[in-house]
Amino acid sequence: MPLSIFGFQALWSPYLIGVLVFITIIYFLVTVKWRKDFKVSEPLKKGEAIYFVLAMITIYIIKGSPVDLMAHIMFTMHMVQMAILLLLVPIFLIKGIPWWVWKVAIEAPVVRTLFKVLTLPVVAVFVFIGLFSFYHLPAVLDYIKLNETLHGTYTFVLFLSAVFMYWPLIQNMPDRTQMKPLHKLGYIIANAVLITPACGLIIFAPNAMYETYTNGDAWLKAMELCVPASTLSGLSLSGPELFTDMKPVADQQLGGVLMKIIQELIFGILLGAIFTKWYRSEQKDPDKITADALAAHQKQWESQQQH
Repeated sequence: MPLSIFGFQALWSPYLIGVLVFITIIYFLVTVKWRKDFKVSEPLKKGEAIYFVLAMITIYIIKGSPVDLMAHIMFTMHMVQMAILLLLVPIFLIKGIPWWVWKVAIEAPVVRTLFKVLTLPVVAVFVFIGLFSFYHLPAVLDYIKLNETLHGTYTFVLFLSAVFMYWPLIQNMPDRTQMKPLHKLGYIIANAVLITPACGLIIFAPNAMYETYTNGDAWLKAMELCVPASTLSGLSLSGPELFTDMKPVADQQLGGVLMKIIQELIFGILLGAIFTKWYRSEQKDPDKITADALAAHQKQWESQQQH
């Protein structure tokens, strides 16, 4: 059965287009036209603008195009959507928003302390993994998907936790301590390991676990998250099997596998970029690095002699 039966609004989300265009206009007004109103600012870099626009385009593709509709029909597409939303878009946003804009946002009186705690590496990774794993418990996901407000709120909180998780790894604030390259590598590997049990639960479950992807009534109710109720009431639908030949168990397993593959690809690229940058910095001035190491060793030796 073709997806076109759900109508233009469900397929292309024109309201989301308007919201994302509005956000993009505000972004360029703040970073270009109103930049001088900030106490500290820099000209907008081309790379920052590209990253931000990429973030907006990616958000529309996964939440506004037919991909979002398919994510409510097939669990596979749901997991692809979650992987891109949580593991790729935050990178684009952190890199796309200039550091001086971030500075104003994260140093606001109400935000400062909370942001500092939630971006501590250990806290950030466990909060993100905890929220992601909890969300994909069958009873939790089925309950959340049947309530539009709860679904939107939890998705937003989960997205924020992904931003917090990436912040220690990617942020480039000039007045903040940067995580050491070796620590970054360990941080990425820890994330990859900790998310594995949640994916494993989905991949190796012997039966389809989610009512909203297998039970016709629950699925139809969940479809109201992206299809107007008035449209659904005029259709005669029994369940997701009308739109895919894939068995529910296979759909679920493929979703878990794709989530893990996408996560490994993104983390692998990050690992490669961090290692390459680290290697180049180490090779940049070997004489200076050697001199600094000898000076540190000499200082340590003199300190021991004094004691």
